[in-house]
Amino acid sequence: MQLTWLGHSCVFLSGSRKILIDPFIEGGSAAGIPADIVAITHGHEDHMGEVVALHKKTVAITEIARYLRSKGLAVEGMNIGGTITVDGVSFTMTPALHSTFIEEAGPGFSGGSAAGFVIGMDGVKVYHAGDTGLFSDMKLIGELYHPDIALLPIGGRYTMGVAEAMMAANFIGAKTVIPIHYNTWDKIIADPLTLKSAVERTTDIRVRVLQPGESMDLLP
Repeated sequence: MQLTWLGHSCVFLSGSRKILIDPFIEGGSAAGIPADIVAITHGHEDHMGEVVALHKKTVAITEIARYLRSKGLAVEGMNIGGTITVDGVSFTMTPALHSTFIEEAGPGFSGGSAAGFVIGMDGVKVYHAGDTGLFSDMKLIGELYHPDIALLPIGGRYTMGVAEAMMAANFIGAKTVIPIHYNTWDKIIADPLTLKSAVERTTDIRVRVLQPGESMDLLP
């Protein structure tokens, strides 16, 4: 399986199926990405992105699922703590500490709760934390689901920053951490090399800093 970070929180997993998470690309478009399934962590516009225009099978929390069905999408709705299998790919929805509503629908449209996913495909488990602050139950995500890769936001202000991501990496215990949700705009500037230096100096966890559009191979 191959993982590509497309910038911000948008991640593309390419294996036996092609999974696109949070299809928002600042200054670009996800229209040409050959996704089989789109996964949405929460309703903010920098995560919903082009989900409606892509018109692909989608996985989302119940409230977002209901909204997207009204737009004609085929959606698998679920909720935090649940696991579903879609076309051979497992999706476990995990908690995230963050606000949410469906911004493109206007005020008053609930987005349910913000969430993350542990996605299992081709013998690899990828944890996408979504937009979140640090919370101690990240330890349970590690103990229950044993992700191989953890995608963690580090931009601060709207999510946890570098210091909190260091602790999150230890809580989760994935062998590899990839920082996301930073440097898209001035308000979320962060240095991923600070995270890499601190985590690799004190643990056996590796931090892989990708550039937007860069890919890495994931082996079982």
